[in-house]
Amino acid sequence: MKTRDDIRNIAIIAHVDHGKTTLVNELLKQSDTLDEHVQIDDRAMDTNDIEKERGITILSKNTAVRYQDKQINILDTPGHADFGGEVERIMRMVDGVLLVVDAFEGTMPQTRFVLKKALDQHLTPVVVINKVDRPGARPSEVVDEVLDLFIELGADDEQLDFPVIYTSAMNGTSSYDEDLSTQEHTMKPVFDTIIKAIPAPIDNSDEPLQFQVAMLDYDDFVGRIGIGRVFRGTIKVGDNVTVMKLDGSTQNFRVTKLMGFFGLKKLDINEAKAGDLIAVSGMDEINVGESVVDPSNQEALPILRIDEPTLQMTFGTNTSPFAGKEGKFVTARQLQDRLERELHTDVSLRVEETDQPGSWTVSGRGELHLSILIENLRREGYELQVSRPQVIIREVDGQQCEPFESVQIDTPDEYSGTIIQTLSERKGNMQNMESVGNGQTRLTFLAPSRGLIGYSTEFLSITRGYGIMNHTFDSYQPVIKNWNPGRRNGALVSINEGKTTTYATMGIEDRGTIFVDPGTEVYEGMIVGKNSRDNDISVNITKGKQMTNVRASAKDETAKIKEPQHLTLEESLEFLNEDELCEVTPENVRLRKEILNTNEREKQAKRKRHNS
Repeated sequence: MKTRDDIRNIAIIAHVDHGKTTLVNELLKQSDTLDEHVQIDDRAMDTNDIEKERGITILSKNTAVRYQDKQINILDTPGHADFGGEVERIMRMVDGVLLVVDAFEGTMPQTRFVLKKALDQHLTPVVVINKVDRPGARPSEVVDEVLDLFIELGADDEQLDFPVIYTSAMNGTSSYDEDLSTQEHTMKPVFDTIIKAIPAPIDNSDEPLQFQVAMLDYDDFVGRIGIGRVFRGTIKVGDNVTVMKLDGSTQNFRVTKLMGFFGLKKLDINEAKAGDLIAVSGMDEINVGESVVDPSNQEALPILRIDEPTLQMTFGTNTSPFAGKEGKFVTARQLQDRLERELHTDVSLRVEETDQPGSWTVSGRGELHLSILIENLRREGYELQVSRPQVIIREVDGQQCEPFESVQIDTPDEYSGTIIQTLSERKGNMQNMESVGNGQTRLTFLAPSRGLIGYSTEFLSITRGYGIMNHTFDSYQPVIKNWNPGRRNGALVSINEGKTTTYATMGIEDRGTIFVDPGTEVYEGMIVGKNSRDNDISVNITKGKQMTNVRASAKDETAKIKEPQHLTLEESLEFLNEDELCEVTPENVRLRKEILNTNEREKQAKRKRHNS
C-alpha cells in the first residue's frame, strides 16, 4: 500500500498542566519551521487570553513543523474533561499520539480519559515523560504506571510496545534515557521517534474525494471554516463538491478557499490530497462530522460522535438596578446574537429559548466550559445574569438518570479524613485509597455531578490549597431521590441601595464573611456576604455613624475590619442557590437574590414554608 512518507499526523494528549503546550512550543522552536528572526512567546499555541492566564488549553490548535524533509502536523488538544468532545474528534484526524506524562505526578484522571480515546481509535502511541528535572521526579515508576494504564484500558500488543522519551520541555532538553545527566538541549529524540514510530498516512489521492470536518472556525469575511483531514482523493480551489449533512441531506458548493497550517500561521494553498490536515471555506452551514465528497461518488465517512452536555444554566439580560451602567452590549438581541455566534464554533454547546423573554437555557460540558463562555462575554463588553448551574437529567431505559463523575484527589495525609467525610455527604462513593509517599494520599470516588457543584471552593479550604482534585464524566446513573446538595450557609443580603461603610461592616462582620469592600455601591437584594448559619439575614451595610464631635469622626477613619473575601466568577457561580442570580458585567461580578425587594422576598419565603 502506497503511503505519503513526507508527512506525519499526530495529536499531543496529556492531563492538564503536564506540559504539552510547552512541548509543542519547543518543537516549533527547534524545527526548521520559523524564520530565525521570529520571536516565539511561551505557550504560543494558547492564543486566547484566558488560556494564557490559566495555563490551560481550551480549544484544539493545529500547527505543522518541518523536520529534515518531512512535515509533522501537530494537534495540541485540551487536557480538561469539559473539552473532551474536542479530544475525541481530533483522534480521528491523526495516525498517532504523543502522550505527555509528568515525571512527578504520573498518570492522572485526564491521562486515562484522553488515552482511552486514542486507544479506541487504534492509534500508535509515543510516551513522553516530561519534567524529569522536577524535584521528586520518579520517571521509572511513572513509566510502570503508564504501562499499567495501557493494560487496564485494553491496549493491543503493538500499542503496549510504545517508545519512551524523557524531556524537560521547559528547558528544551530530551533524551532516550531516564538519567538526568543524559539530557541534551535538543528535541531530536522526539522528532526522530515521531518519524520512526508514527505511521505515514495512506496515499490514495487518485481515488474519489473524502474530507471530514472535525473542528470549526469562523471568520467575519468568509463565514464558517471547516477544519479536518483529507481521507481520500484530492481537493482544489474552485472544485465543485458535495457536503453530506448529518440529517442525510446533501448540499453542493464550490470551494472558495483552502488553507494549510504551517508554524503559527494558516497559509492559502491551491490543493490538498489524502493525509493533509486543512481548512476549507465556502460552505455556509457546514457542521462537525459532515463529509465533503466528490459529487459523482457520494460516500460519507462514519459520523463523529459529539459529547452531549451534562450541565445547564439560564443566561438572561441584566435586570439589576445597575443594569446598563458598565457594559457595551446590554440588550436581549445583542446577547442572543452573541450566543448564536458561539454556536458557530463550539459544537458541545446548546442554546434554547425559554418561556421568559430575554432568557435562554445554555447547556455545556461542565462548570469550566460554561464559566469560560461567561468570562469571554464579560471581557467583550456584555452584561448578563446567570442562574445556578444544574445537571441535565436524562431518561435511560425508562429511568430518570443523572451524570456521575470519576473524582481523583491527591492530598496531604492529614486532610484525607475530612475529604472522605465531606464527599460522602455529597453522595460520593469512595472506590480506592492509597498512599503515594511523601505524606500524600490518593483518593478515588464516584460522585454525582450535582454533588460536585460548589465543592472545589470547599476542597481548597479543607486542604489549605495543597490538595489537587480532578474529575471527569463517567456515566449516567439513576437519580438520587430526596436529596438537595445546595449551599449550607445562608446569605447576608443588603436591604437598601448606597455605598457600604466601614462602620456598618463592623456591625455585621461577626455574622459571617463579608464579600464587599467599604465604599462599594450596593443595591437592595444584593448579596454582600455569607452567613455563618444556614438562614439568610437582611442587613444594612450602608449605615453611617452619627457624628457628634470631631474626635469621633477621626476615630472612625482608623477603624479596622477583616479583609473581605473577593469571589472569582467560578466561586460566585458555585455559591449560588436556586433563588439567586449572578450579575456579570465587564467591571463587576455581583451576587443577588432573584426577588430584590426585601418584603416581597420574605413573604415568598413564608408562603414556601407554609406550603411545605
